[in-house]
Amino acid sequence: MPAARTRRSAGRPSKRVLTRENIAAAALEVITAGGYEGFTMSSLAARLQVAPSALYNHAASKAEVLRWIQDDLMAEVDVACFAELPWNDAVRTWARSYRAVFARHTPLIAVIAVLQVSGAPRTLAMYEAVTEGFLRAGWKQAQIIPAIVALESFIFGSAFDAVAPEDIFDTGSSLQYTYHHLLSKEPASLKICTLLDKPERRRPGITLQPDWVGFTIPNEFVVGYGLDFNEHYRNLPYIGVLKPEMYSK
Repeated sequence: MPAARTRRSAGRPSKRVLTRENIAAAALEVITAGGYEGFTMSSLAARLQVAPSALYNHAASKAEVLRWIQDDLMAEVDVACFAELPWNDAVRTWARSYRAVFARHTPLIAVIAVLQVSGAPRTLAMYEAVTEGFLRAGWKQAQIIPAIVALESFIFGSAFDAVAPEDIFDTGSSLQYTYHHLLSKEPASLKICTLLDKPERRRPGITLQPDWVGFTIPNEFVVGYGLDFNEHYRNLPYIGVLKPEMYSK
């Protein structure tokens, strides 16, 4: 009696199938979890559960993967507003959308802000749509790129502010990212002025120091004068220390 033939099981192949989309998504997960400093091709391969050599068959370098991430994020930014709304309203809508996207991914701001747009077609399409909106509003071509760069500086800073603690300058992480991004724009000068400085909260590796400080304070939870706890105490006309039992419940 002839031996029974072994049938191939139906279903997906046992090896992980790599695509541009799942590589970029995994890279974003690595950066979100461990920051940009923890992102390497080896850590990405580990996240995807493949050998680094398999990853290099699809992505030539870390820079290429970053361009893919950049392209995916920029595709989320609303630029349809430039064809639908008056210029002032369109710029506000675009900026708010841009801010919302990067407020979810602040560790990427310092990297993506200086990436070239070559090899990132959706990023290029975003900038082209914004540029066309400016041109229709009567802007001169030579003024548009400097204007977009200036707006992006405010947008990125606002994205950091959206997720930053309200203790002004404490851990230093958000301010250091913002500071180096602004430096990349080659300003004539750049100084830091903060109302409150909480040096005891500074994270290891943060070397940035403010140029002017209103008050240096201990590691206490402060409220008032614009600082709040759960939307309370913001309008106090002074800065006070919140009792621990109020926020440790």
